[in-house]
Amino acid sequence: MVRTPLTPWERERGERLGALLRTARGGRSMVEVAAAAGLSAETLRKIETGRAPTPAFFTVAALAGTLGLSLDEVAALATPTDAAPEDAVA
Repeated sequence: MVRTPLTPWERERGERLGALLRTARGGRSMVEVAAAAGLSAETLRKIETGRAPTPAFFTVAALAGTLGLSLDEVAALATPTDAAPEDAVA
């Protein structure tokens, strides 16, 4: 299966999500937060660094719950301010 390349907008959204999660994690260790969300620390590391810019919905939901964020907050804060291109899925 060939995956289509991400658009610049999608990459920016992934970077913003990573920054949001890093900030919300605060002083807690990556291992602690990942375990509480049911993920590996490597998965969380990839999301936080933008290497996994399009994590699955349930991964984001688990992290949001662990970090005390609502999904509305995550969506609002991680979405770039520029309008999404028509072919990008928001």
